Amino acid sequence: MNPRQRLLVGTLGTVGLLAVLYVADVALASGRVPRGTEVDGVAIGGQTRAGAAKTLAARLQPPRRVTVTLPDGTAPLVLDAATVGLKVDADRTVDLASSAALNPFSRFKALFSTRRVAPVPSVDDAKLRAAIATWARRVNQNAREGSVRFDGVTPVGVAPREGRLVDVDPTAAAVVAAYPHNDTTQASVETDPVVTTAADVARAVQEIAGPAVAAPVTLTAPARSAVMTRSQIASVLRIDADPDGRITAKLDGAKVATVLRDTLRPIETLPKDAPITVDDNGVVVVGASVNGTKVDRGALTAALLPALARPAPRSVALTVVEAEPELTTAKAKALGIKEKVGEFTTYHPCCKPRVTNIHTIADIVKGAVVMPGETFSLNGYVGERDTARGFVKAPMIYEGKFIPAVGGGVSQFATTMFNAVFFGGFQDVSHKPHSYFISRYPPGREATVSSPNPDLKWRNDSPYGVLITTSHTGKSITVTFWSTKRYGIESITGPRTRIKGFRTQYDPSPTCTSSSGEPGFDIDVWRVFKQGGKEVKRQKFHTRYLPEPRFVCGRPPQ
Repeated sequence: MNPRQRLLVGTLGTVGLLAVLYVADVALASGRVPRGTEVDGVAIGGQTRAGAAKTLAARLQPPRRVTVTLPDGTAPLVLDAATVGLKVDADRTVDLASSAALNPFSRFKALFSTRRVAPVPSVDDAKLRAAIATWARRVNQNAREGSVRFDGVTPVGVAPREGRLVDVDPTAAAVVAAYPHNDTTQASVETDPVVTTAADVARAVQEIAGPAVAAPVTLTAPARSAVMTRSQIASVLRIDADPDGRITAKLDGAKVATVLRDTLRPIETLPKDAPITVDDNGVVVVGASVNGTKVDRGALTAALLPALARPAPRSVALTVVEAEPELTTAKAKALGIKEKVGEFTTYHPCCKPRVTNIHTIADIVKGAVVMPGETFSLNGYVGERDTARGFVKAPMIYEGKFIPAVGGGVSQFATTMFNAVFFGGFQDVSHKPHSYFISRYPPGREATVSSPNPDLKWRNDSPYGVLITTSHTGKSITVTFWSTKRYGIESITGPRTRIKGFRTQYDPSPTCTSSSGEPGFDIDVWRVFKQGGKEVKRQKFHTRYLPEPRFVCGRPPQ
């Protein structure tokens, strides 16, 4: 055998031996992690897969919290790993470590060196993204171009600021990629650049804002004038960047009108609506409206801006135009207010404080005109009931007790108006019956009001206007609606059901008001709409009254 043949035989013998050793090694290590395998310093080589997974779960100590930072280091997000399901997946890590078990080169190498495997993380993707998204909404910033604001009449420059937007998905991926070796990672952030510079802002303060508020502006009209103060100028002037990035001055026309409303009042003459009244014969009378004068706000705004760039003294000539009232004579006559369409009267004992309140609110509402499609709010129209307007203290129901309050008793007016709405055929928007039944009111057809709630609201769902008139005597209050009649209304009251007896309750408080008590019950009322004597629709009102205790002032007997 020549040398070449001997070499070939030797090589084949070595390969065969290695093959035998490989097969033997695979057979001996079947179902185990390859020798020499470590995961973050934890040796798991030679262990069964289940044993290796248990070892990793016991000995690996991944971070319990992960911090996500912004590029500028502000407002970091601290994630609780358990809350977002972030952990080391021991089973998947063992699978990765075992994936090279049949690779002969890896098995041979493991005889002489350590094989290191990175731990495999897992996470609840939805929870992680939700946590990052919530944080992002808090720290995201829109781009802000430079501008000038005013502190009183002092211009204050507002520096431009780039916008930033946290990109949720890449940030979530970065958190998972860094875990568990790093407990801090940086968010993926997109920036929104700005055009203006700090120098632009400084120039606007010096050249635009300063001159604009340096002196007042005289507003002149024929035979009259007014002065727009420096503080008024500062309150309506906006100095911002335009779409091209140039910082310019602008005026808000609506705000100019609001700020100068009282200033211009001596120059203007308010128009007067056409009065709508009813004479002693029940005839609706529409009086003449009166035109007024007003300053053209648009022209004022246009002339004011260039004036603010001029040095003192400076003035603007006002354009005064004729102003029509909201309700002209022609509009008033076209409203179709011509006949009585709904009326109701309720009665009360004479001369008590609550009667003063009933008459006061009636006088305030008298003459109100509700336009077609308009919703009338009793609280909104009357406003706060206070002593300055003539209201006095009288009993009202509060938390089941009768207590004195300014404006107490006006619910009788609300009940009277509700019934005028009911019989006028208008839409009930919202009303609240009393918690206790009050015998002077029709059961199931009454309403209570307080400030700010509950309120009585109804809608004029007709194509005609509605005039409200009121009248009162020492023992009654009447509310009348005038419009064009659409329906004949019939009221049907059902029987009282679910009747519940009342109890006696003692009240030692100084605000106690005694009462005789009243049973509670349920009742249904139907509003039947008729045209030409025939029913066209009906509406049901269901009311539940609580038992009213028999209030006895004082402490209970021994």
